[in-house]
Amino acid sequence: MDIALEQPARARLITGEERELPVAAKLRYASTDPLAVHLEFPGEVSLDGQGATWIFARSLLEAGLRGPAGDGDVHLWPCGPERTVVELHSPHGMALLQFDTPALQRFLLRTYAAVPAGEEDLEAVVERGLSALFGGV
Repeated sequence: MDIALEQPARARLITGEERELPVAAKLRYASTDPLAVHLEFPGEVSLDGQGATWIFARSLLEAGLRGPAGDGDVHLWPCGPERTVVELHSPHGMALLQFDTPALQRFLLRTYAAVPAGEEDLEAVVERGLSALFGGV
């Protein structure tokens, strides 16, 4: 059975002027892509006015709740007991956001209730990825 989870996640965008702007983000998880979490942002907070979705490893979210984690485009680290920082890098720039740690922890626990760690169907994930890559050739 396919399971899809969604959870609103309030964030604060840290600006260059060291101000915090509220951002309504959404966390998504699907059992059909069990290793990934999706972090969606509405169009009003993106440079081009279109929504943006960042996809990264569920294990990265877990690690970033405990300590500094991430290589490449997504980095996470705790900022005291109640906040977690998410740093996103793109060719257009960088965004620094703070999330409430308990909300991220609740979401992560829900994903593990849906698909426990170590029980991900990796064969199906690889098969879907190859089908998408080769277009059913």
